[in-house]
Amino acid sequence: MRSPQERNTRLENMTWRIWNLARKKKEFEKEEACRLLKRQPEAEKLRTDTNADMSEDLFEGEKGEDAGDPSVAYGDSTTGSSPKTSSIDKLYIVLISLHGLVRGENMELGRDSDTGGQVKYVVELAKALSSSPGVYRVDLLTRQILAPNFDRSYGEPTEMLVSTSFKNSKQEKGENSGAYIIRIPFGPKDKYLAKEHLWPFIQEFVDGALGHIVRMSKTIGEEIGCGHPVWPAVIHGHYASAGIAAALLSGSLNIPMAFTGHFLGKDKLEGLLKQGRHSREQINMTYKIMCRIEAEELSLDASEIVIASTRQEIEEQWNLYDGFEVILARKLRARVKRGANCYGRYMPRMVIIPPGVEFGHIIHDFDMDGEEENPCPASEDPPIWSQIMRFFTNPRKPMILAVARPYPEKNITSLVKAFGECRPLRELANLTLIMGNREAISKMNNMSAAVLTSVLTLIDEYDLYGQVAYPKRHKHSEVPDIYRLAARTKGAFVNVAYFEQFGVTLIEAAMNGLPIIATKNGAPVEINQVLNNGLLVDPHDQNAIADALYKLLSDKQLWSRCRENGLKNIHQFSWPEHCKNYLSRILTLGPRSPAIGGKQEQKAPISGRKHIIVISVDSVNKEDLVRIIRNTIEVTRTEKLSGSTGFVLSTSLTISEIRSLLVSAGMLPTVFDALICNSGSNIYYPLYSGDMPSSSQVTPAIDQNHQAHIEYRWGGEGLRKYLVKWATSVVERKGRIERQIIFEDPEHSSTYCLAFRVVNPNHLPPLKELRKLMRIQSLRCNPLYNHSATRLSVVPIHASRSQALRYLCIRWGIELPNVAVLVGESGDSDYEELLGGLHRTVILKGEFNIPANRIHTVRRYPLQDVVALDSSNIIGIEGYSTDDMKSALQQIAVEAAAAMAGDRLHQRGSSEQKTRRSWQLAGRCIAGEHAGVRAWPTCQVIRCRDRQSSGKPPVAC
Repeated sequence: MRSPQERNTRLENMTWRIWNLARKKKEFEKEEACRLLKRQPEAEKLRTDTNADMSEDLFEGEKGEDAGDPSVAYGDSTTGSSPKTSSIDKLYIVLISLHGLVRGENMELGRDSDTGGQVKYVVELAKALSSSPGVYRVDLLTRQILAPNFDRSYGEPTEMLVSTSFKNSKQEKGENSGAYIIRIPFGPKDKYLAKEHLWPFIQEFVDGALGHIVRMSKTIGEEIGCGHPVWPAVIHGHYASAGIAAALLSGSLNIPMAFTGHFLGKDKLEGLLKQGRHSREQINMTYKIMCRIEAEELSLDASEIVIASTRQEIEEQWNLYDGFEVILARKLRARVKRGANCYGRYMPRMVIIPPGVEFGHIIHDFDMDGEEENPCPASEDPPIWSQIMRFFTNPRKPMILAVARPYPEKNITSLVKAFGECRPLRELANLTLIMGNREAISKMNNMSAAVLTSVLTLIDEYDLYGQVAYPKRHKHSEVPDIYRLAARTKGAFVNVAYFEQFGVTLIEAAMNGLPIIATKNGAPVEINQVLNNGLLVDPHDQNAIADALYKLLSDKQLWSRCRENGLKNIHQFSWPEHCKNYLSRILTLGPRSPAIGGKQEQKAPISGRKHIIVISVDSVNKEDLVRIIRNTIEVTRTEKLSGSTGFVLSTSLTISEIRSLLVSAGMLPTVFDALICNSGSNIYYPLYSGDMPSSSQVTPAIDQNHQAHIEYRWGGEGLRKYLVKWATSVVERKGRIERQIIFEDPEHSSTYCLAFRVVNPNHLPPLKELRKLMRIQSLRCNPLYNHSATRLSVVPIHASRSQALRYLCIRWGIELPNVAVLVGESGDSDYEELLGGLHRTVILKGEFNIPANRIHTVRRYPLQDVVALDSSNIIGIEGYSTDDMKSALQQIAVEAAAAMAGDRLHQRGSSEQKTRRSWQLAGRCIAGEHAGVRAWPTCQVIRCRDRQSSGKPPVAC
């Protein structure tokens, strides 16, 4: 239609665009190669040194044993005496899956990029586990969604799941037994969030989940535990965001953690960089990939078990992470078996458990000859069949079926190209694309819309009308019918994703008698080894895809043999088999449970508090810190104190430093109900040892139960020796002169806090590099820079100031919304953890704050990626005078009142509603609204208002 000149101009423009894209891709590949070339030798040297250390004192024969035994490598040994599932007590299991639309029935799979196979997997896992012998209750924790354009079922706080009925599953059922979806509200209440935008609200979820688990454990204990709480046997996180949530919950409750990564961030990052379309910064901006990778590293630190679907996932994907290395895992596992010293190093157990499938009755509808038994008359055909058949000119041809979300990594466009460019295949078969549910392409997210637009464009370009079906909607319950339709036409199922983590759709296809063509990257390799029901192809080779499809559909003997093999071997992927393997691993976990209760229960004043004010301002000098403490106490405490308000000092200082600081200011340590010291590794309760209060008679009592919570995977002396060795290697260079800048600091160290003095903070390595170094060495710890980077503290992985606060609230029965935390504008390197959660946060702004330095600017990700700075729970004030403190509590009152007004229909529970009301009244009382009442505890304020409304003078209360 165009003139020759127009065609030439268009061709020239396209040529320049292709050349420019190719040039950019080469630049990105060159930059990435340089980066890897620079870092890889260093990491390899560290791993080599560690492996050499682990090999020094191995027993004779052990070096050969650990080289090839997968059971030693992955901790999945079946030799030994594993507990039998019949001997399981009544277990309580918690699963976590935060993103997507999660419900038990009519799942909207494919509605968006987050609602796919993982959602189906976790729901079916919860159902299957609840039907297993010995399991009493399974809770699947997810996000509550109250957005107006989503079904109201996603806003229901609790949904009971109909359990799968397994044979010989006999157990006593109670009122709270079974499987449940528990929806925890976190993030914006009226907005659905994609998984990339959930990171700032993870701590809010953790606080809400803690409340549910504590309440449910006590409830189950009243039913079956003789009044003692029945704590979860395991907290199992699915995907990176749920992994970091599970790690925080595991640390707060001292309960074992398991993790399933599903699709790993490092693997995704490597794939995107190889494509060359975006830089590392652009990828991180779109996918928040660095948050995801750090969450997966933290999950490796905290998990006792990591569940993978294939060996390839362990050896090629997890092996990319700093916190796991196959050879070192083998050596550590061998040393544990032999009782040898591991020098404080720990590695999670990698367990291979293939995903399960819910069979139902469909598998019995086929005989081994490949023919369907008792086929339904045409009048009884499922409705979805007619919706698909209406696309085809000749519906009798074999159907090539693809079920995948419209997402780039699913590689749907390559399948369409392979089908369109192979004329013999087009003449032989039809193509059906089930790409989720959609209303309109214009209303979908950009990536899904781009994929669908490309598919429609290719259909038009190859003139595939009458040969390709792409229905807009289908119900989850209709998916088996779609498989059956493809099997009836003697078709094939195809999955040519660039990489497939699980491959549940391949198992579903085999269950319905449908041979497969699958990608050779990922789980399909091992699935096909078991089922032997299809062919594997390179997803990047369109010709290979077309040739494999044509071969399978044209060779009837091959097709029948693949179908027969699939039906014969499919039971190896059943849910009962999956749950049996799963529970056998869970029962091997060491006994851990919350250490709640003890001799200090009656002595500690914090046990009777209703409200807690936590002073955690570490961005000021000691003089300003003393003034902040004085002003805060002056605002909230008077001679009429009723005892309902407590104070906690949370700091990186040691107990001796805190004591000398308070004594020099003329204050007693007993002004605080608890002292969180050494960056959360120690908790003390100041108690009088005599009748008369004096500084000499105050004996800080350490919380021994808290020590039991944080000692998990603590490296102890082995970690200290390595850190001392590392400190000598960090030097300041001036010409040819080198000067050591980090020295061990025994004076400020404790059993669970190793302190180091820093001479010149300007030459400190970034904290992310130190964390990477510790993970490569399999030393599981939490390094922190304190006191403007003049001190390095290394504490256990579950120790931090925010985790210590959660522990206090759990142990002493304090509601987190009743807690207000005072922080500065910056602080120690764990500063960001104090900002998120259900508690109120008051940021004290002003020039008295020490300016942020390198420890804050050198992050793996921006602060706003992990903290919702615009949250209603976070307020900022200028200064710290008594008037400023009153203003802060007034703002808390206003925010709480606004939250309460907007949350009347969908409140989080009566306790939180009462909390918001009490904060509101407390703020009014402090501000002087009710004359004559100087103390602000809730009970006094309510009495004051009642008397005022009745006409009585408020001073009488």
